[in-house]
Amino acid sequence: QVQLVESGGGLVQTGGSLRLSCAASGRTFSTYGVGWFRQAPGKEREFVAGISWGGRSDTYYADSVKGRFAISRDNALNKVYLQMNSLKPEDTAVYYCAADRFGSGTPNREYEYWGQGTQVTVSS
Repeated sequence: QVQLVESGGGLVQTGGSLRLSCAASGRTFSTYGVGWFRQAPGKEREFVAGISWGGRSDTYYADSVKGRFAISRDNALNKVYLQMNSLKPEDTAVYYCAADRFGSGTPNREYEYWGQGTQVTVSS
């Protein structure tokens, strides 16, 4: 069982930056692939970025965030981060992290565990 808690959301102006954190419970977090997803009002949840389990840490990004967002993990701290730069109003959403045992971090995985989300609002 893994519990996930997101933090770091907030209000930022267009072009600004935020770093989201996903803190996990459990001693085996390194064995989980992690994805970041987001859901804007009236829209479906979408994949943003993902990172594979273990030390290899392959990363994946939605086209809409490539070159602006970066996902990373610190297994010693049981955390995954999403650095978001050059933010745009269309990035406004609730951001969720999700974990999947031995997962690749790709969008098509079935993520077993989800956090409660953190709100990101980008003003124009």
